[in-house]
Amino acid sequence: MPVTTSGLERPGDERRKRALRLLHRELDACVLCPKMIRPVVHGGAVPSRVILLGQAPGPREGTFGKPFAWTAGKTMFGWFERELGVDEERFRASVYIAAVARCFPGKASGGGDRKPDPGEIGRCETWLTREVAILEPELVIAVGTLAIERVTGMKSPLANIVGTTLRARWHGRDVDVIPLPHPSGASPWHRIEPGKTLLGKGLKLLARHPSLAGIRAPAS
Repeated sequence: MPVTTSGLERPGDERRKRALRLLHRELDACVLCPKMIRPVVHGGAVPSRVILLGQAPGPREGTFGKPFAWTAGKTMFGWFERELGVDEERFRASVYIAAVARCFPGKASGGGDRKPDPGEIGRCETWLTREVAILEPELVIAVGTLAIERVTGMKSPLANIVGTTLRARWHGRDVDVIPLPHPSGASPWHRIEPGKTLLGKGLKLLARHPSLAGIRAPAS
């Protein structure tokens, strides 16, 4: 049975959905970054007022054809189910999921995933500019240090910003920003203090944000 999101709908959503589908066709054909490993990975054409922004897909996401499809995603969607009462299927149907870079950057020489370089980030930024223009978001959930820096323009320790709501001008749009740590298993930050407590505060801010007020499924 398809997931309904009637509590989150806005006038013009069908127009937004059509525009996103056209943009995704262009995005899927993008070959501008020679070091990136295709395919392009993006979420569905969800005409949401909320954007979740990650860093880049990992090595498995291309196979599944959606962002946050592997272990980090399992952790992150577990946070949302626990604190927001929303399962992965409903979250994906309600929130537009994007990333600083849309292809897997490959592995770094020292291990772990390579961080996208400034040129790759800049080329992918053009897609974000168009997505923001289409969606007119009110809230950005910035997941991980790179995403937080790109949205807020700030380089700050996670302990100073996770658990807060920030205000930023992003691609010409004034938005609330709720930063979250990256759910990667390689990082213990969200599992130890003060990260564990600050993550809980950030998730509670999400649960109370008016842009997500209709995300929970209606009681049956």
